[in-house]
Amino acid sequence: MEGRRIRVRGQVQGVGFRPFIWQLARARGLRGEVLNDPEGVLIHVWGADLDGFAAEITAKAPPLAQVGAVEIGPLDGVPPEGFSIAASAGAGNQTRITPDAATCAACLAEIRDSTERRYGYPFANCTHCGPRLTIIDALPYDRGQTAMAAFPMCDACRAEYEDPEDRRFHAQPIACSDCGPRLGFERGAGEVGGAAIDMAARSLAAGEVVAIKGLGGFHLAVDARNGSAVTRLRQRKRRPAKPFALMGTPEMIARHAEMGAEEVAMLRSPAAPILLLPARGEALPEAVAPGMDTLGWMLPNTPLHHLLLDAFGGPLVMTSGNLSGEPQVIGNTEAREKLGGFADAFLMHDREIRRRLDDSVMRVLPSGPMVLRRARGQVPGTLPLPEGLRDAPPVVAYGGQMKGAICLTKGGEALLGHHLGEMDNLLTIEAFDQADADYAALFDHAPAAVACDLHPEFHASRHGAARAAALGVPLIEVQHHHAHMAACMAENGWPLEAGPVVGIILDGLGLGPDGTVWGGEVLLGDYASFERLAWLSPVPLVGGDRAQAEPWRNALMRLDAAGLGDWADQAFAERPRTLLRQAAKAGVNAPLSSSAGRLFDAVAAILGICPDGQSYEGEAAMRLEALANKARGAAPAAWALAAGRAEGVLDPGALIRGLVAGCDAGMDRAALAHNAHLWMAEAFAAPARACLASGRASAVVLSGGCFQNALLSELTRAALGDGPVLSHAKVPANDGGLALGQAAVASARLLPGG
Repeated sequence: MEGRRIRVRGQVQGVGFRPFIWQLARARGLRGEVLNDPEGVLIHVWGADLDGFAAEITAKAPPLAQVGAVEIGPLDGVPPEGFSIAASAGAGNQTRITPDAATCAACLAEIRDSTERRYGYPFANCTHCGPRLTIIDALPYDRGQTAMAAFPMCDACRAEYEDPEDRRFHAQPIACSDCGPRLGFERGAGEVGGAAIDMAARSLAAGEVVAIKGLGGFHLAVDARNGSAVTRLRQRKRRPAKPFALMGTPEMIARHAEMGAEEVAMLRSPAAPILLLPARGEALPEAVAPGMDTLGWMLPNTPLHHLLLDAFGGPLVMTSGNLSGEPQVIGNTEAREKLGGFADAFLMHDREIRRRLDDSVMRVLPSGPMVLRRARGQVPGTLPLPEGLRDAPPVVAYGGQMKGAICLTKGGEALLGHHLGEMDNLLTIEAFDQADADYAALFDHAPAAVACDLHPEFHASRHGAARAAALGVPLIEVQHHHAHMAACMAENGWPLEAGPVVGIILDGLGLGPDGTVWGGEVLLGDYASFERLAWLSPVPLVGGDRAQAEPWRNALMRLDAAGLGDWADQAFAERPRTLLRQAAKAGVNAPLSSSAGRLFDAVAAILGICPDGQSYEGEAAMRLEALANKARGAAPAAWALAAGRAEGVLDPGALIRGLVAGCDAGMDRAALAHNAHLWMAEAFAAPARACLASGRASAVVLSGGCFQNALLSELTRAALGDGPVLSHAKVPANDGGLALGQAAVASARLLPGG
């Protein structure tokens, strides 16, 4: 009898792959066994038409599986009787861990069916849904190596778990009300007896703030229709304006937002991300998302959330449960201590969260979907490295100071880790350090090199230098905007030998090799190297970090550079202009910067949008985009690109003078905001078009956090014309994608000739 050894690699553990193989083999009358091991799934099989069997492995794989490779070889020996699922074998890991998955339709139907034994149970799951990364301790993925080890199965769950024909066969988080995690409602001194979800719903209906323990951490929830409750949450959390995320059913969302079939499919996907949608229909209180024309919506992602919305009957604000600047709270004791000042009550359970995961965030641009924050439901999914980089030795890359994320490469794939936050808080730094050790252990990763940002004072850079020294491997420093460009190239599978691209890289800041602060760049290069073709004329970033927080500072510098100092004196009469000008002239804490992000801040301040201060990163630019969207289709102003002082310099003087003239003439602010976006798009597209036309580059890359702006992205693509454009979809354009670019650059430099 013919035998085969079949190795299946990819996201194949924790997704019902072994019972799937068992069912395929039984249907075909095959003999053998299937098991999990550190490399994925291993199949020993004997019988007829094994080629057909192997083809079905990919063609009919379970919903959450992602088959990376199916490797087939001969197999000798005596076949066993029948086909069985064998115990997991080996230690270490070369396979993928499955992301947490939102509740599937079958489990949702069960918890709503009074005849089912899991009716109303908030932790129902199966091989097609439920917690994965947030509960795992080690691989292979078995119950004893997860947070579910604390919950021995009852006889009924054990029977389902051991039945290959049941959809809960070897579902490691399997549970029911008799043996699984337990939900509780707490108020004041302790737990309140009764139906926890019903009590939470009544609390929310009364306008109270309820802290809710989810998959990857706690949320703070209030009734999204109750303006007083939303305002109270803002006051308690000291979060004056940053938009709150919302949770609702598809029917609830449709009453307040515009969405098409693509958006509905994204909301219903196993990742269940927060999706930015245009606000339409019935208005929610302005306090939900002040100054915004979009709302961030997500569907319930666990049975607990489905049951809560069923009981409450309306949309909820669902914002991260944390102290300002700190990571999301994950422990029950930690929640009581840190969220007690925010929450009137707690809805929590006794299953521990092993990994803190924020909600993923996405939006749909004219070019397609784009990930803004890569987290729950998307991590630890992997990306294939481009052709030419797959044979490079393993690398770990540590990203930047903002929106921290870690990337590991191994076996031709890149694992870009979850969003960790800003590296200016001790607890976030601890979470970053823990994530580094965690990923290294989970993926059995031994890097041959470490990559980091060029800026030596970033925590990620210091951490990378220390790690490289401890391991005795090379440290490869990667310029910030080159990393942005390389991340977009790698995500799009741009081959190593495909030649140079021209990158339009627009963001807040990144250290340039010349010691100035870059951020509005046109680069020409490949993975290994780059040159700077064009950039915004630099002005002093007076006050360093304060210039990012106070847009009027950037406006003052741009107005002075445009010869409009007198107008600035009138517009910002109450601000310390003389002091700033003196600091700029003396170069005291005033590095020169070509930042596009700070130029957007300057434009916003000139138009009166939060000139004195931003309450959260990107507020001025986000409000500016929302304002500009009101003037879509308006006739553009004739603001030509001013002549640069030197070749390659893009001088925004004409933009600034046009804005001031428009303000003085009483022109509609929305039209001025729209024209500012149009000027930015054309200014950067022009040198990129010329580079393409000359044959020096084969495609244009759009990267950097500014390209999360849907209007800017759309206008830039239009200004570029018909040339090939690479943009982000699965990897954030912001600094959350930096580590992937660093890893790609390091991989290219490690290869022979790099």
